[in-house]
Amino acid sequence: MTEVLAEVDGVCGQLVLRRAGADFEVIANGVFLMDTRNGESERLLVSVAADLVPGRARMLIGGLGVGYSLRAALDHDGVGEVFVVEREPAVIDWNRTGPLREVHRDALADPRVTVVEADLVRWLRETRETFDALCLDIDNGPKWTVTAGNASLYGEAGLDSLAARLRPGGVLAVWSAEASDEFTERLRARFNEVRVLEVPVPRGEPDVVWIARV
Repeated sequence: MTEVLAEVDGVCGQLVLRRAGADFEVIANGVFLMDTRNGESERLLVSVAADLVPGRARMLIGGLGVGYSLRAALDHDGVGEVFVVEREPAVIDWNRTGPLREVHRDALADPRVTVVEADLVRWLRETRETFDALCLDIDNGPKWTVTAGNASLYGEAGLDSLAARLRPGGVLAVWSAEASDEFTERLRARFNEVRVLEVPVPRGEPDVVWIARV
């Protein structure tokens, strides 16, 4: 049985938080966006990036989601400070004081975490902050963006803006619900080392995590 817990007008349109049995789901404009059923690939997004960066990494996580990536970052010995950029106030609230808080053991309360309520594409253009790792999970993938404006992030100019925010030797990690040969080729044209990791899921095509190093 599915129970609607909240329904709001968000930046990207209608956002719905619902409970399905023991799990939570977030729906955007009628399209499934995320849930709490697994989270393996979301954790991998962060852990592989952190493994590749020496010392106590300064990490940016684009997209708070249900907090799996943030929790993985805080539990990793190689991560120090974490910035989370999330444009949807409701998603932040659901994670900070709402039912998603229990999913990640109140990760937003950790003093190492800075939450920035902003559109990631715009914020990257305006900020001068630099990071050892950028971990992005704001869409269902380069070919399946939540809003049209996000598409620019996966093009040549978008990859240039991401690379500009990375410190020497820094790592870019990108999550997707499907593969994209075109995006892989764009990464290889811009970054020195590129890996494509496939993570099997119970149903459908595997999730994909791209790892690219400057």
